[in-house]
Amino acid sequence: MKALVLSGGKGTRLRPLTFTTAKQLIPVANKPILGYVLDHVSQAGIKDVGVIIAPETGLDVKNYVKDGSPWNVKVTYIPQEPLGLAHAVRTAERFLGEDDFVMYLGDNLIGKGVEALVDRFTNENLDALILLKEVDDPTRFGIAVLDDKDNVVKLIEKPKTPPSKLALVGVYIFSNKVYKAIDAIKPSWRGELEITDAIQEMINQRSKVKAEKLKTWWLDTGKKDDILFANAKILDEYVKQEVKGEVVESKIEGRVTIQENAKIFNSTIRGPSIIGENCIVQNSFIGPYTSVGNHAQIIESSIEYSVILENAIVQETERIEESLIGRNAKIIKNQKHKTLKLNIGDYSEVEI
Repeated sequence: MKALVLSGGKGTRLRPLTFTTAKQLIPVANKPILGYVLDHVSQAGIKDVGVIIAPETGLDVKNYVKDGSPWNVKVTYIPQEPLGLAHAVRTAERFLGEDDFVMYLGDNLIGKGVEALVDRFTNENLDALILLKEVDDPTRFGIAVLDDKDNVVKLIEKPKTPPSKLALVGVYIFSNKVYKAIDAIKPSWRGELEITDAIQEMINQRSKVKAEKLKTWWLDTGKKDDILFANAKILDEYVKQEVKGEVVESKIEGRVTIQENAKIFNSTIRGPSIIGENCIVQNSFIGPYTSVGNHAQIIESSIEYSVILENAIVQETERIEESLIGRNAKIIKNQKHKTLKLNIGDYSEVEI
């Protein structure tokens, strides 16, 4: 079993942040989304991983993942133009060979690993196993229709009139029969080779295609609010009370992680939250569900339910909430203001 992790695409829904970084590298709880995906792949015992990268952001992905050794995997990088998920599989065919493989979208987060999914695929001798989750707005996703034995009967990409609420999560397992199916399909109206069309073709070719319904949470981190919700979810489930930095005349309330060489002066940090390495927090309030990246500075400010990336500076702001603030960004107070809601890209500077 191999893995194919998709870390390309342009991340248009997260601009301006994704003008300067891959969306898969945006951190939640101070760890890139791609890191959680690779955790799941490694935990499933998979050692050989292909990572699809885009020309614009591939170097950033390489700098983070490196050779895969932090996850005890071997990584092969596969450049691809964004022409659809099925096109990505076709592009990776030389790497994948005749092996079965897990395909995992690098900007998706799910509340459990994929070990059980891999076991089921192997034990039932399947050709495709897709993970599904019931959603409120199925028009935004690829949708599956199942029979009473969880066999996939039909797949539709972003239907105007959805026949079900079961959305494709972004985790799939395939046998090598998927290549024959991809060869038989044509680009959609978007000009892309859709993975939903390929799976439908596998059904038409009488391959064994089944589905599993995800019973835990799933987050498609494509927009600012998705990132904030994912950050809150990860902090809520995983953050521990752990203080490695320096805390002076401050209150640490609840589950708060303060990483190495961070300095907290005359401030209140309320969990669940995380303060990164070499941060300075002074005369400030950091509220629940907030992640502050490495080397950031929070001075005389109040922040809640936000993601602050590394090297950002927030100074003299009365209240910031529901905000995603990019690397090296500066927010400096100029006059009194009540509440701010921000989505600003890397190297931005805002006076308020």
